[in-house]
Amino acid sequence: MDKRAEYGDMASRGKYKELYHWLNNLNMEIREQRATFGEIERVIGFGLPKSARLHRPWWSNQKAGGHSHALAWLMAGWKTAEVDMEGEQLLFQREQPQRVGAIVLDEIWPVHTAGAWPEGLSLSREDIYEERA
Repeated sequence: MDKRAEYGDMASRGKYKELYHWLNNLNMEIREQRATFGEIERVIGFGLPKSARLHRPWWSNQKAGGHSHALAWLMAGWKTAEVDMEGEQLLFQREQPQRVGAIVLDEIWPVHTAGAWPEGLSLSREDIYEERA
């Protein structure tokens, strides 16, 4: 399983899974979603930790380091912005999906010519496995 899939699995089943599902299920046309800390608490079904109200870094968009709350919004395709600690509200912004372009094999694995085939060189089974004295 790749890392992104593992993170997605963690977010969809972790402590903040309700936040993940709420954001993930918002209409794709919605690019921004304002929310108060209280609204988030209603979505997740429990109170936010004190650090969410005291420390701005709690709302950072960092998935590494075991931050299950950040994984919830990041894996749902959102990031936090305009976090107002005094007003206890923030803006979720939908991340632009990464577009996968067409793969051009010659760019990934360039063609290299080896030159002329050496005279007398053979790759037949008999020649390869023949024991020569």
